[in-house]
Amino acid sequence: MNALTERISTSFNAQGLMKTLGARLTQVADGVVEIEMPFSSALSQQHGYAHAGAITSIVDSACGYAALTRAPTDRHEIVTAEFKVNFMRPALGSRFVAVGTVVQAGRTIAVGTGEVRAYGDDGETYKVVALMQATFMYFDPGA
Repeated sequence: MNALTERISTSFNAQGLMKTLGARLTQVADGVVEIEMPFSSALSQQHGYAHAGAITSIVDSACGYAALTRAPTDRHEIVTAEFKVNFMRPALGSRFVAVGTVVQAGRTIAVGTGEVRAYGDDGETYKVVALMQATFMYFDPGA
């Protein structure tokens, strides 16, 4: 495991919400992070779809961690400053994969985009169920 993947994995594994959702980190690369969450009835809304809150949580984290891969060396933590999510269709599937990508990373803020893909039982076919645009703020936790 390289230093970047180890750093992102350590932070991800410290998140209680990701554990609660059953989410796991599936890819870490420069400017791109993927997080997978299995469907669970415990995460559903009243119609049986995955709840928008669960979907939003994994894509926010995927985008945030993608931005963290580009953090300046003197500002090595990140928080979400703003996001917008568009839901394209009901979140139906056996698993959901959030892909976060950095669009622009500066010294104090980063902008990212993300999508959540719902995979069917065949494991191959997916539909995009949500799109996100987000802004993140870098900070020095010791300051």
